[in-house]
Amino acid sequence: MRKRLIQVFGFLITSLGWLFVLCTMAMDFWRISQLGGQGGSFIIKVAWYWSNLWKDCFTDSTAVTNCRDFPVLWSVTPYVQGVRGLLMCGLTFGFFAVVLCFLGMECTFIGGGEQAKDKMLLAGAVFHFAGGISDIAGYCLYINRVARNAFAESLSPGALRYDLGPPIFLGLVGCFLIYLGAIMYAVTVYRVVFPESKVIYAYGTRTYMSPRTRGRPLYSGYYQPSGQYGYYMDSKRSSSSRISKLSLTSPAKISERDAFV
Repeated sequence: MRKRLIQVFGFLITSLGWLFVLCTMAMDFWRISQLGGQGGSFIIKVAWYWSNLWKDCFTDSTAVTNCRDFPVLWSVTPYVQGVRGLLMCGLTFGFFAVVLCFLGMECTFIGGGEQAKDKMLLAGAVFHFAGGISDIAGYCLYINRVARNAFAESLSPGALRYDLGPPIFLGLVGCFLIYLGAIMYAVTVYRVVFPESKVIYAYGTRTYMSPRTRGRPLYSGYYQPSGQYGYYMDSKRSSSSRISKLSLTSPAKISERDAFV
């Protein structure tokens, strides 16, 4: 029951994280810059310049927005193209991760036996980690470019200093939720990676232990049989067997004188 509950929470958390990441790709205000605010004694004029992954826009104080869509694919700014690719790659990993985890959960009745479902769930957790790394790399690339421009000592004429917008923080929260859910998945199937060591006991022989536990201070044997019957070990007769053989009664040699009597 506890395993099933943890897996359900992991599925909900990772799904919410991927939903956050997906929403950030369509959101505006990835970066934003504000100009004006002191246009006169009675008139305040403010202008906002903002961008996302698909366009650059300008909004004036009358709430009129003019946008310029980015040109064709191969002429987009290189770092924006890189962020797009990393986020799309992460979402692809996330799709396969959600499918594998859904099939591998204990509460679903598809996906095979228990061992097969655990392996499937572990593979889904790995895909979640890979997708989360791809997404967070894309966000960090965008943050780095904005921060370099914002903290530069001098800018070219006409360049603006931008601040980070809400989609960046929402995407980082989504990546955190993805990692948290993947960890919850991995906790429930850690026995697939670290299986329990098994010790096999056999009557009259030494204890066999798996190579992982050999040399550890575990219980080292089973009780030994009585020596009067003897037993075989390593295809050779033991010393107790030879002793029991010597203890057998040997026939006495009859003298010739007693034969006449």
